[in-house]
Amino acid sequence: MAANPKANKLAFLSMPAPASYVAGLGRGASGFTTRSDIGPAREGPSAEAIAEAQARRGEDGEIDTEAFQDPDNEMGLFAGGVYEADDEEADKIYDSVDRAMDLRRKARREAREAEEAKAVRAQRPKIQQQFSDLKRALSSVTDEQWENIPEVGNLTKKRKVRDFGRTFAVPDSVIVGDRDRGVMETSLDERQQSYGGFETPADDGGLTDLVEMGHARDKVLSLKLDQLSGTSSISGSASSIDPKGYLTDLNSVILKSEAEIGDIKRARMLFDSLVKSNPKHAPGWIAAACVEEHAGRMVAARKLIKAGCEHCPKSEDVWLEAARLHNTADAKVILASAVQHVGQSVKVWLAAANLESEIKAKKRVLRKALEMIPNSVRLWKETVNLETEPADARVLLSRAVEVIPQSVELWLALARLETPQKAKGVLNKARKAIPTSHEIWIAAGRLLEQDAEAPEKTPEERAKELAVVDKTIEAGVKELRKHQVMLTREQWFKEAEKCELEGSVRTCEAIVKATAGMDVEEEDRLGTWMEDAEGAEGRGRVGTARAVIAFALRVFPDRRALWRRAADLEKAHGTRESLEAILSRAVHHCPQAEVLWLMWAKEKWLGGDVPGARDVLARAFETNPESEAIWLAAVKLEAENGELSVARELLVRARTIANTERIWMKSAVFERQQSQLSEALETLSTAIKSFPKFPKFYMIQGQIHQQQNNFAAARASFAAGIKACPKEVTLWILAARLEEKDGKSIKARALLEKARLVNPTNERLWAEAVGVEERSGAPAQAKTVLARALQECSSSGLLWSMAIWAEPRPTRKSRSTDALTKSENHPLVICAVARLFWAERKIEKARQWFARAVGSEVGADIGDVWAWWMKFERQHGTGVFKWMC
Repeated sequence: MAANPKANKLAFLSMPAPASYVAGLGRGASGFTTRSDIGPAREGPSAEAIAEAQARRGEDGEIDTEAFQDPDNEMGLFAGGVYEADDEEADKIYDSVDRAMDLRRKARREAREAEEAKAVRAQRPKIQQQFSDLKRALSSVTDEQWENIPEVGNLTKKRKVRDFGRTFAVPDSVIVGDRDRGVMETSLDERQQSYGGFETPADDGGLTDLVEMGHARDKVLSLKLDQLSGTSSISGSASSIDPKGYLTDLNSVILKSEAEIGDIKRARMLFDSLVKSNPKHAPGWIAAACVEEHAGRMVAARKLIKAGCEHCPKSEDVWLEAARLHNTADAKVILASAVQHVGQSVKVWLAAANLESEIKAKKRVLRKALEMIPNSVRLWKETVNLETEPADARVLLSRAVEVIPQSVELWLALARLETPQKAKGVLNKARKAIPTSHEIWIAAGRLLEQDAEAPEKTPEERAKELAVVDKTIEAGVKELRKHQVMLTREQWFKEAEKCELEGSVRTCEAIVKATAGMDVEEEDRLGTWMEDAEGAEGRGRVGTARAVIAFALRVFPDRRALWRRAADLEKAHGTRESLEAILSRAVHHCPQAEVLWLMWAKEKWLGGDVPGARDVLARAFETNPESEAIWLAAVKLEAENGELSVARELLVRARTIANTERIWMKSAVFERQQSQLSEALETLSTAIKSFPKFPKFYMIQGQIHQQQNNFAAARASFAAGIKACPKEVTLWILAARLEEKDGKSIKARALLEKARLVNPTNERLWAEAVGVEERSGAPAQAKTVLARALQECSSSGLLWSMAIWAEPRPTRKSRSTDALTKSENHPLVICAVARLFWAERKIEKARQWFARAVGSEVGADIGDVWAWWMKFERQHGTGVFKWMC
């Protein structure tokens, strides 16, 4: 019978729970156990029971871990072992190995310790080592010097304190002697009178001649001087002492301090050790000799360098140093010995040649050197430089290029000495000998240019030969590329600038023409060439810049900016003829460029060619009939030259053809300048109908009415302008000034208030409001308005400059400091500070601040700053400043 499945399913309820079971753990309950879960605590087995159980199982007792701490202690490890003969023999072998290794390292260890001790002694020598040379010098002290050594006095304070305050009675002999100290005896005693005053009785009863004693003293002094000069007065040779320069020589003696003497001694010891340990080290001998030379011991220095020459005969530096330390005669002998050991040293031969004073002797030495070293370019150059005749130099250079065919310098020097026809042959040979040299190709181009510039050549011949220069340089660039000589554009441009500097302008242009397009992307060509031209011009190489722009114009003949750059370059560095030539070509390629036409016409006008300027403008009209700038330039030309009717006709035609605001404005201004006010007003009325949003029409109209004292019409003009152009600040200001001039300051204030509502945070309107209050005689109100203005326009330079002058004199400096900070060094504030210095008579400071004010781009465009500076220079300027103003 099958069991009940439901009863089997619930059978776990009667089963005991697992040992780790925790009720509710799966639902987040935290498990814990209590004493009731694990039962009561029981005491563990005793130590005796544990030991008995281990004995039954055959286990050892507890192991002592302390026995294994020391690896050299084998009592714990092998306490139960037996020490046999094999163990003893092994220990003896290990001991012998340890002793052998210790002996092996002993010599190395002792050497290292000795070196360390030596280094320590070198840095901190013992007292006896520092004074060893002084001890050795004591052997030369004489008995008399020993006897003259003063006794050591009492240096303690005890005796001084004890003797302080003690008095002694002065003997009468001291008082009498002190009395007679300054007395001069003018009489002779009897014995002196009997001997004539020049002889005294000697101790032996004879006479002592004082005159003879003086002569003997002079003779001894002369003998000492002769010994110092190295000559003898007995032999009759003259003394070599310079009496005038003797004191100067004494002044040139260098007195060394104790520190320097100590340094010299240490350096002497170090270098002495160096040359003894390594006598074949030439720099050590040179340094040791230099130390002695610095110490003033030339004899020791010469001995050291002589020893250096003996130990290092193959070092040219030692021989050269030895020659330097000796006089000329000895140096010749030294260098003669040097060439026996280092005959291939160019420096030694050149030093020997420099020692010779005669040209013939120098030539002889150098030619002997060339026999030993025929492949030295420097020796050949020095030999050629000594020749005064070109023929002799040409012969030497011919031989030099045969011996050293790879020297570019020698080939070029030979080409310069030859005639133009022979020079071409020399350069052809050089090109074949050195196909990788670009200098030869450049020299060939310069030679062709020089030949073409000969005065007897006609212009056609000159042009044809100059064209050969371009072909030569171009062929040279291609040939160099074949031989894998890849010079960069920058290197070629440097060569071009070098040619320009040396006067070969045509060769410079040929180099630029042949290499300007190298390594330049097609889209970057124009910008790259413009940068090249600007860089060359900045370095003062105008010819190179001109050549770069000319090459760029061949590639981009229709670029207005490029033609403008070429015109500016000619205007700055060229002549008027060259500038006009550039501009004529420019307008041919860019006929729509108004600026180029105007520049050409202006240059014609400045050159005094007024008909030529008219012709240029007429041609400009043909290509630009509606150009406002060309019409106005034509009007200005006629008006400046007195052709007023022609100018008026041109303006009428311009208004018909061009019909722009500026032309109408210039027409009204022209009539106003000619005092034709009615025609001007009529022109303005017509213009306002066509262009009602142009504010200058209303300004000019209102000013003309104001000039005629027609305030109502002027007020109407300004009102119409404000209505049409409410954002034009100048119209508001002109309207306010009109009311102020009419005596209606209240209305002016109202206008400015309304203007500030339409144009908030405008510094000009606030400045005008301050000016209205000042002109009305209300400085307190003006200061209040200025304070409000600074709150609204906190960084305005115009308002801050006004705030400086609104302050009393003592507080203006502090106010100017705040103004500079708040306005971020605005030019108007800087100008105000300059005026403060001007008021304090600080002229140089004021000039510096005026220059600083116009130094920025913003300051350069402010006319007030320039006006104040001009006034300052007219009053205080001298020289160029006054002339400029």
